[in-house]
Amino acid sequence: MLSLAVGGLCHIGANKAVQYDGGVRFMQQARNAQYHIRSHIDSYTNVLRATAGFLDASDHVSRADFHRFADGLQLATHYPALDSINFTPYFTDAQRDAFEQQVQRAGNAAEDGYPPFQIRPPGRRDDYSVITMIEPIAAFRDRIGLDITSRPGVANALERARDTGQVTTSGKMIEMNNLGQGGGMAIRLPLYHRNLPRDTVEQRRAAYLGSVGIGFSVPRLVQLAMEQMQVRGVRLRLYDGGDREGSAGAVSTPYSALLFDSQPQGKDERGVSQYSVVLPLDFNGRQWQALFSAPKQAWSSSFDLFVPWLAMGAGFIATLMFFLLFHSLSSSRLRAIKIAKAMTKELRDSQAKLQQSHHKLRRLAAHADQIKEQERKRIAREIHDDLGQNLLVLRIETDQLATRTRHRHPRLHARAVNTLRQIDSVIKSVRQIINDLRPTVLDLDLNAALEWQITQFRQRSGMVCELIEHQHDIRVDEHCAMAFFRILQESLSNIARHARASVVRVELGQSDNMLHMTITDNGVGLRPSSRNKAGSFGLVGIEERISLLGGTCTISGAPNAGTTVAITVPLNLATSPADSRDSQTTHLAA
Repeated sequence: MLSLAVGGLCHIGANKAVQYDGGVRFMQQARNAQYHIRSHIDSYTNVLRATAGFLDASDHVSRADFHRFADGLQLATHYPALDSINFTPYFTDAQRDAFEQQVQRAGNAAEDGYPPFQIRPPGRRDDYSVITMIEPIAAFRDRIGLDITSRPGVANALERARDTGQVTTSGKMIEMNNLGQGGGMAIRLPLYHRNLPRDTVEQRRAAYLGSVGIGFSVPRLVQLAMEQMQVRGVRLRLYDGGDREGSAGAVSTPYSALLFDSQPQGKDERGVSQYSVVLPLDFNGRQWQALFSAPKQAWSSSFDLFVPWLAMGAGFIATLMFFLLFHSLSSSRLRAIKIAKAMTKELRDSQAKLQQSHHKLRRLAAHADQIKEQERKRIAREIHDDLGQNLLVLRIETDQLATRTRHRHPRLHARAVNTLRQIDSVIKSVRQIINDLRPTVLDLDLNAALEWQITQFRQRSGMVCELIEHQHDIRVDEHCAMAFFRILQESLSNIARHARASVVRVELGQSDNMLHMTITDNGVGLRPSSRNKAGSFGLVGIEERISLLGGTCTISGAPNAGTTVAITVPLNLATSPADSRDSQTTHLAA
C-alpha cells in the first residue's frame, strides 16, 4: 500500500511537471512570436521615417525619384508584409484648383504609369490630404487622387499626427481584396516645412506640409511571426483595444475589435484543455492584444505522456527496493562492519590519491596563472600595436577633416568635431583596457609597479595611501613581481569595497634573504566568517599565489581594529638572473 501511494504521488508530480514544462515552452514561443511582430512593426515604422527623411531632404521630389527610392528598398525581399508607400500633400479648398493643375503637369502617365489625376470622392471640402505618389504604382493605381481625410477616423488620426509630430494610425482595417491579401493596416508620419519652427501645436499646424504613409498586410505580418513557432496548430487572434491612453483595462478584456484570426473556422475549443496567454503589442499609440491558444496535448510528445506512468512505476519499485535494502542492512551488521573496513582502506587510498592530485592541481594552477598573465600581456600589446595605431590614424584624419570644414561647412565641421571627441573617448578607453590587462610599468621594476598601483588607488578611492620602501630597485623575476603586484591589487580592491578605511599603509623591503610586503588599513577589520564566505576567493587567491612562490602569508585583523596582510617570499626563489635579463631585453625591445 505504501508503494502504491508513493507511485501515485510520483504520477501526479510528473504529470504536473510535464504540463508545466509544456506551458513554459508555449509561453516562450508565444513571446517569441510577440517579439517578431514587434520587430516587423518597428522595421516598417523605420521605413516610414526613412521615406519622410527622403522627402524632407529635397524641395521637390518627382514621381521618378519616388519610384527609384521605393525600388531601392526592395520591399518584397526585406519587408514581405509591406504593400505600399505613399505621399499625401495637404492643401485647403482655396488651393485646390492650383494644386490640381500642378499635379497634372507634373508627370506623363505613359512614362510613370500614373492614371489621370482626379480628386476623389467628388465635392468640395475645407481641406484635403490627397494621395499623389504611391509605390508600387502598378498595384495601386486606383488610390491616386484619393482624399484620405474623407474618412472621419483617418482625418482624426491625421490631425493628431499633425499636432504631435508622431507616427499615428486610425486603427481601421484597409481592404486589399483586389490584391488577394486580405485586410491591411496603415500608419502615417507628418511632414513639415524645414525652415519653419515646430515647437508648439500652432507652429506645427502652420508648418504642416502633408504626410507619408505605408500600408501592410496584417495576415502576412502575423503569419511571418507564427512561422517562428516550433509547434503548429497554435491559434492566434489579434485584437485592437483602442488608443493606448484610454485602454488601461484592455489587458483583462482585450476583445474590442478582431483584426486577425489564424483559424477562423477552427474546432470548438470548449472542453479541450489548452494553454492560453494574452500578450500586449504597442502599435504606434494603439494597444493591440495577441491571444495565443493551443491544446496542451500538442506541446507534449509521446514520451512526455509516458513519463507520469514511468515515474509511478519507478516510485513503486524504488519504495520496495528501499524496504528490502533497509531489511537487509538491519540483519547484516557483521557484513556491514566488514564493508566499512574495506571502505576505510579504500578511503585512505583515495586520500593519498587526492593529495597527489592536489599537488598536481596546484602546479596546474600556477601554470594557468602564468599563461593568463602572458595572454594578458599579449592582448595588451596587440591592442596597443594594432587598434591603438588605427585609432590614432583615424583621429588624425578626422582632425584634418574638422580643420578643413571649419569655415565652409559648419554642419559637417560640427559632426567631425563630435566624431573627434568620440575617438578621443575610445582612445582613452583603450588605454584604460591596456592598463587593466597589464600595466606597462611592470616592465620597469617591482618598486615602480607598486608605486603606480598605489597612485591609481589614491585617485580612484580618495583614501590616504602611502608606500614605505626600505630598499629601492628591488630585483625579482617577472613571475614574482607579477604575484606581488596582483596581491597588492586584490588587497586594495578589498579595502575599497569592504574595509571603509581612511588610511592605508604599504611596506616593502628585504632582510635576511627574504622579500616581504605588509598591507595595513584602519578599517572595520576582518570578521572570522569572512575568510570562508561562499563565492569569495580574494584571500584564497592571495594565499595560493604566495604558496606557489614557496613563501608564507599571514592575514590578521579584528572587528573595528583594521586588517593586516603580511607576505614573505625567499629572495633566492624570487630572483632569477635569466628572467631578469629576459625582462630587460623585452623592455628595451618595447
